[in-house]
Amino acid sequence: YDYLFCSFSLKHLALAMTEDRILGSFAIFLHAADNITVTIKPGSSVPQLKYCKICTRKICKSELRITAGVKEDFTFQCTTPEKYLVMEIQKNIDCMSGPCPFGDVHLQPSALPRLNRTYIWDVKANKKVGLELKFSTPWLRQIGPTDTCPDLITYSISSCIDTTRVSIGTFCRNGSVSRVKVQGGVVMALQLPWNSDLTTSGFNIANRSSIKRLCIIESTFKGETSATLMSANYPLGFPEDELMTWQFVVPSNLRSSVIFRNYSLSNCERKEERVEYYLPALYSSPEVLKLSDKQPANIPGNFNLSLQGCDHDDQNPGILSLLFQIVVQHPQNEENVTYLIDLRRERDISITIQPKSPHSGHPLPFEPECLICKDPRTCERNVTLTSGTMYGIFFLCYDLEHLSITAEKTIACWDLRYCQKKIYDLTVPRAISQLPVRLDKFTWKLLAPEEINVEIISPSLKLQQHIQEQRCNKSYSYSIVSTAKGKELNLGIFCPGGSIEKIQMRDNITISLKTFGRGFLNDSLNQDLKMSFVPFIKEECIFTVTPDPKAQVYLQTPNWFEGLPPYVSVSWNITVPSKQVARLAFLKERMDITCETGRAYVNIKEQKPKAEETVRREDELLPEPLHMYHHFWVNISNCNPVNKKQLSLQFWVTFVSQKTDLSVIIAVVVGVAGALSIIGIIICCTRKKKKESQNPGVGTYNANINTHMPGRQGLFKKRRQDNDSHVYAVIDDAMVYGDLLKESNGSVNPEVDVYRPFDGPVGDTPPTPPPISFKRTTKISNSEELPFCPERDSEPYTFAHHKPEETRSNGDTSVNSTGDVGMSLLESKEQEGLVEEFMPKE
Repeated sequence: YDYLFCSFSLKHLALAMTEDRILGSFAIFLHAADNITVTIKPGSSVPQLKYCKICTRKICKSELRITAGVKEDFTFQCTTPEKYLVMEIQKNIDCMSGPCPFGDVHLQPSALPRLNRTYIWDVKANKKVGLELKFSTPWLRQIGPTDTCPDLITYSISSCIDTTRVSIGTFCRNGSVSRVKVQGGVVMALQLPWNSDLTTSGFNIANRSSIKRLCIIESTFKGETSATLMSANYPLGFPEDELMTWQFVVPSNLRSSVIFRNYSLSNCERKEERVEYYLPALYSSPEVLKLSDKQPANIPGNFNLSLQGCDHDDQNPGILSLLFQIVVQHPQNEENVTYLIDLRRERDISITIQPKSPHSGHPLPFEPECLICKDPRTCERNVTLTSGTMYGIFFLCYDLEHLSITAEKTIACWDLRYCQKKIYDLTVPRAISQLPVRLDKFTWKLLAPEEINVEIISPSLKLQQHIQEQRCNKSYSYSIVSTAKGKELNLGIFCPGGSIEKIQMRDNITISLKTFGRGFLNDSLNQDLKMSFVPFIKEECIFTVTPDPKAQVYLQTPNWFEGLPPYVSVSWNITVPSKQVARLAFLKERMDITCETGRAYVNIKEQKPKAEETVRREDELLPEPLHMYHHFWVNISNCNPVNKKQLSLQFWVTFVSQKTDLSVIIAVVVGVAGALSIIGIIICCTRKKKKESQNPGVGTYNANINTHMPGRQGLFKKRRQDNDSHVYAVIDDAMVYGDLLKESNGSVNPEVDVYRPFDGPVGDTPPTPPPISFKRTTKISNSEELPFCPERDSEPYTFAHHKPEETRSNGDTSVNSTGDVGMSLLESKEQEGLVEEFMPKE
């Protein structure tokens, strides 16, 4: 234990001695003629509890000041003084009482400790004397007052107006600022990090005649580049009634453009704030502009820009400040191509041409600016064109891929009497599509009151809904959103080349066309989307789907990701192509919601007389795949679900030819042959009994028809009143026709509880769910495929239910639906003379 304690004590003592040990000494000797003061002090960011003392032969202290003509030896009482201490070396230069020491500026004194240090040169001169700071290459780049330089080497230039210090600017190395001229005195500061090996200041001071303004900043350009410059004292405010000038030295083969990025104006009591351009290659006299005016672009060669302040209002002076960018690049419009955009016949349209969003990743050292010009002087990064005017524009842009176009058009209808019969084209105007800049998005805003709805039609191309199983891959697509009472119903993304011919919607509609790639330039010639205003509809949305026979149509409810809003009803009117059978299937088994209030329903109904309706609630399984032989409706209505989980459903429709269903055809042929055989046997038996008795009796007959036979048996005639084809022996209808009718579903009468089936006009309106007050629904249609569905308007025989007027025409009220089928079949065969084949020869 004694050994361990001794080792620990020695180690602790060694650490303490290392922490408090005195580093090697430094000596600083300042000549009196140099007029230099050196100050070593704690840095502004160093906490008070952490400091490093400076020890001389007399005392250790936290700050050391060495004046001209003094030699000082000192050491640091820490191992890393650069973390805690900074050094200021200030040289005062008096140019008022004697000649100024112009020429190169040196970093004095030498052999200083390696601390973060700032060299300050304070040059005092007469107000009528102009001083020039000339920088060696690679010159300087101006930055904001709070910005930092990558190498931490920073130049700060300021001047004095009376007793007020004015910042000319803060700069880093590697830029375009080659000279700064200041009226009167100047204060130049150079900040170096502790590890910098810089040995020269990088500038010299020269004497100039009076410049009669606050300062002149010269920027020299040798090639394509850009520079950001700021007014003096930015952003605190340009001095009152002062003048500042920027001189731009540009090769004659390059062009310059001035872009004001940010500015603010003061409250002038006298004079007016302005900028003046001296463009020797264009104008002989200065051009005076307001800061709010469009600034010159495409300027050849050298030019000057000056900022003039005004006399401020003492009560509310305001702030004058300016931050601008100068872009120097090769001429981009040598061909002088001007594009005419004729919007004189357009209404309520605005077109914006602007740069694309900046790309992610590392920015290039210089990316040429893209400008849009309405005339040689009015060039901007963003241009907005409005309807009613013809424009001639040209582009100053190295690569037009950096630009994009967005447009917006408003179509409104406030009185249906004036706009119901009008059809509006939702197509991109040719004036836009012919531009060399790619259209990014075109938006139509369709506005109307609640009693007026919108109908969108794509008669030839039709629309395809973009879903996971059926993605859009065209050069453009449409996003359709309906807005009702502040709530949005997003119908989805659609593209051309599908099966949706028409969409009817309520309330205000926004349709946004989004392009992808350069293919839209050719595809835009074939656009066929149109819209019109129509009377009020009950559903929030109705889709009219007219697919091709070979199509596979995938459809889904609006607001797919968020779900159908509560109590919203959407319908699809789906056309079944001729000689085709549609197969309707849902992509999941249940609706996957639980209703808090109301009921959610799926209604499916064919568009034919007395069609049965398939209905499912949210607590029931969705229908198995259904086969639809006629056009049909699909209606999906939401309730108010629990836990805010809304209803989202997908379904798809495919088609097969009726002629390919051989099993159905064979079953029908066998059934017809069996029926004809039974009829033949009945007729033979009847004829045989008539021969055996002169007064044949009739066991069962209809009281409303004549059952008395004439005494003389004649030949079989085609007229019903003259033959006995309507006379029957005693026959049990159910025994004879039961199997046949059971197969044909002729006697199936679905039970009805409290649900009321759809009774509206067929094909005009969709089926709607029962009222919310209904508690139970038991009417469920048979989802199995029908055994036979004849081609429409092509078959003379049918097993379907006859219309009521056909039954009444016979006058036979004792025969039920089963007898009706048998009689109609017998009469049709008798008219063709086929019954004679079953009659015995006399």
